[in-house]
Parts: sequence; structure tokens; C-alpha cells
Amino acid sequence: MSGPVFIGPADMGGTERLLRVVDALAEAFADLSAGRTSSPPRTIVPHERGGELLAATSVWERHGVGSVKITTLTPGNPERGLPLIHGVVAVTDLATGRITALLDGAELTAVRTGAVAALATRLCAPADAADLAVLGAGVQARALVRAVSAVRPLRTVRVFSRTRERTEEFARWVRDTSGGALRVTVCDTVKEAVTDAAVICTTTSTSAREPLVEAGWVAPGAHLNVIGGTHEEALEVDPALLVDALVVVEERGAARTEAGEVRAALAGGLIDPGALRELGELVGTAGAADGRTSVFRGVGLAIEDTAAAAALCAGTAP
Repeated sequence: MSGPVFIGPADMGGTERLLRVVDALAEAFADLSAGRTSSPPRTIVPHERGGELLAATSVWERHGVGSVKITTLTPGNPERGLPLIHGVVAVTDLATGRITALLDGAELTAVRTGAVAALATRLCAPADAADLAVLGAGVQARALVRAVSAVRPLRTVRVFSRTRERTEEFARWVRDTSGGALRVTVCDTVKEAVTDAAVICTTTSTSAREPLVEAGWVAPGAHLNVIGGTHEEALEVDPALLVDALVVVEERGAARTEAGEVRAALAGGLIDPGALRELGELVGTAGAADGRTSVFRGVGLAIEDTAAAAALCAGTAP
């Protein structure tokens, strides 16, 4: 009997694979919202060197598959020229208990994070959204550019991050990977980047409780994918933005525990718990925002890794 297949970064690239993951996530989120599956909380163990060891596991009964992901999060790594995240994902066959595949955990995290944002964008953003603003210039920022490009007809990308050299490198990457199809602008301020953008993606490692994006800077009807921040109190966008917006989360309980903007808006009485809509509830309802500003606040769930891994394994020859 052969051992597990290894699926590396090169086996996870390309728009076709990405869209396959998006479709799998749509199905998984629909199951999650309907109570047909669950996503247990992650185990997070901080250590004295400033990083974290994380373990996440879930099963997707409908497809007979489970996964265990072990990752490390080391905030000082970018300054060392190393990835922020390292890890591995083991995929299991529920019927036999066999480990059928091992996947590069850092790349899978980037792919499924981008794919979740792509799903939220597909469900909420205007169909003709062509202008993207990105805050951050790391791995997740690249994943979100690939993801949003796969579901919307982008023409321009504006980017801001704290380190000019990394931002310029990111801009060159966008130009090169798009074959020059995307016009890229490096911005000097957050406000310059987000003003009038149809889609805004925040992927920063901020730990601040002061938002990076003020509510008044966001154009009415824009869609935001908010995935950054280093802890449950960190804010990338102004909680006041949630007041009149369609607020979308992966799972209500996880958002109330881990999403800084949602926590702040609830604590301040800006929104009611009933205002939170789960992605799974919106599947099949493209245009759910109906012209309103929409904010997807993601925190990452174990079931996302399982669904994404299952989709990638299905498309990989044994």
C-alpha cells in the first residue's frame, strides 16, 4: 500500500485549482451553517520567544475526509527573511483511518485564506468591481490579489504597507504575474489606497486598537475582506463601518471570540449579534449586499483547511 501523497506549493497554484477550492469552501460553509458539520476551535500555545504553535483539526463527513494542521506563527520571521508561517497538514480517509496526503501548511493557509476571501467577494462585491486596494505586502496580500482577480474583472491595484521596499517588490510581483494587465500604484497612505476602491483587502500584522481604515474613507457599496491583525483586540478597520454594512463572518461564535472589529462593534452597541451573517447562509445568493457596503471579517477555521485540502487532493494524480 502506497504512502501519503505530498502536495507542495507548486501543486496548489493556478486559477483553476483556486476556483475548485472556492467551490469546496462554499459547500463546506453551507454545511457549517446548516449544522451538517462543525469546526472545533484551534489549540494555540504561545511561547516565550514571541511566537505561537497552533493545531487545528476537523472532519467533513459529507466527503469522508478529515485533516490535522500543525503550524507555527513567528512574528519576527519577516525581518529574518523567513516566512511568517510554517506548517504541515495531514489528510485522513475517515473510512480507513489512513493518512492519504501531506500538504505544505503555509501554502495551504495562503490558498484557503485567499479562497475564502474570493468566496466572500463573489457573494458580496459588485459584479463589475475593477479597483482593488490592498493593505499589506506579504504572503496573504499576494494570495488575496490572486483570489480577487479570479472572481472579479480587476483593472487596477493600489497597495500600501509600512515598508516601502517590500511594497515596491509586491507591486512588481503584481505587474509580472498579471502580465501587465493590472495597473499597480504604490500609495503613501492608507487613505490614498482605499479611497474609491471597489474592493479593499486588509492583510496587515497590526496589533493596534486604533483602526488603520477610517469608516469615512470607504466608498458606499465597497466590499472589504478583513483578515489581518495579530490578536482578538486588534483593529484593521473602523468598527463604525459595520453599522450600516452587510457584516459577513465564517461562523458567529468564532467571530465573537476572535474578530477585533466584530468584538468592538458588539461591545460598543454599534451592531446586534443578529446582524452577523455567515458565509454559508449567503451561498447561492450572489449580490447579497444589494448595493450596500459589505465587510467580510475572517479569522480562519479548521474546516476551511479540510475542505481546501480535499479539493486540492481531488485534483492531484496519485
